[in-house]
Amino acid sequence: MTEEAFTTTFYYDIDLEPCQKADVKKFASLFLPPLYSLVLIFGLLGNALVVLILIKYKRLRSMTDIYLLNLAISDLLFILSLPFWAYYAAREWDFGNAMCKILSGVYYAGFYSGIFFIILLTIDRYLAIVHAVFALKARTVTHGIFTSVFIWGVAILASLPGFIFHSVQKEGAHWTCSSHYPSDSKIKWKEFLILKMNILGLVIPLVIMIFCYAEIIRTLLRCRNEKKHKAVRLIFIIMIVYFIFWTPFNIVVLMYTFQDSFSLNNCESSRQLELAIQVTEAFAMIHCCINPVIYAFVGEKFRKYLYTFFQKHIAIYLCKHCPALHSDKLERVSSTYTPSTAEHDISIGL
Repeated sequence: MTEEAFTTTFYYDIDLEPCQKADVKKFASLFLPPLYSLVLIFGLLGNALVVLILIKYKRLRSMTDIYLLNLAISDLLFILSLPFWAYYAAREWDFGNAMCKILSGVYYAGFYSGIFFIILLTIDRYLAIVHAVFALKARTVTHGIFTSVFIWGVAILASLPGFIFHSVQKEGAHWTCSSHYPSDSKIKWKEFLILKMNILGLVIPLVIMIFCYAEIIRTLLRCRNEKKHKAVRLIFIIMIVYFIFWTPFNIVVLMYTFQDSFSLNNCESSRQLELAIQVTEAFAMIHCCINPVIYAFVGEKFRKYLYTFFQKHIAIYLCKHCPALHSDKLERVSSTYTPSTAEHDISIGL
């Protein structure tokens, strides 16, 4: 029987299998559309506020601000494609072959660019704390822009297979947006791309994180500088949260692709893995909403700028006769900014 397609770009390339898995598709059609709708609303609002604050209030004064801006843009790439995947989960692919390729490429580009910019933020913390003298010259806005352009180029290059191999195809009674590899090397392509995803999205970031934060912790234990402790906290939490949300999906994907190696090549195991992919990827998608929440709870300046924005542009219209809302807090926040705090308040630019 023809197996129902997954609702995400990684797993539309479904093979024919001698067992029924309609419950996986039914679960996706009921569970994913409302979840993706919530992620769309909160993720779009949160990341749009991050972009606004970085540009309007922070004015992109540091390399860290540049990387945080690009990380928010990366999350927005994921978020803006969610309405299409939510519709696809509930029904079938009705958006044509070009949109299938474009949105699949955008999905992969968002995935790779997100982790690449988190890696850059980690290296940025490492340079600022461990190699502070060198960082004074290296951590400039210009260098941040150049490295960001380079990283987007690498992310787009890594996402090209998703764009090239995805196409619309009719499977049974439904149209799917599926990956279709050359028939003579289908399994090799599939295994290669999954290994690439795990190496670039999990193994390399983990190695870099362990090295950088081991050196950072050793340096902080020597100097015991409270400002530098705050400088590390936000990026460390962002990195850990990324692994919490994406590691389960990466592991399940690896197990599904190499079922023979894990002795899971039977109908029931395959069905359970497909269901696990749906759940873990939906969990990973929630990550798009999390970074703004982290900034709000950990970044003191972000909270102040957010309060100022709410005060000047929203609350003033909700309560025109409240004198307290007309006080200008932004000047008080900005007055604390000096060239020296720009270098050391690595409360991370937020």
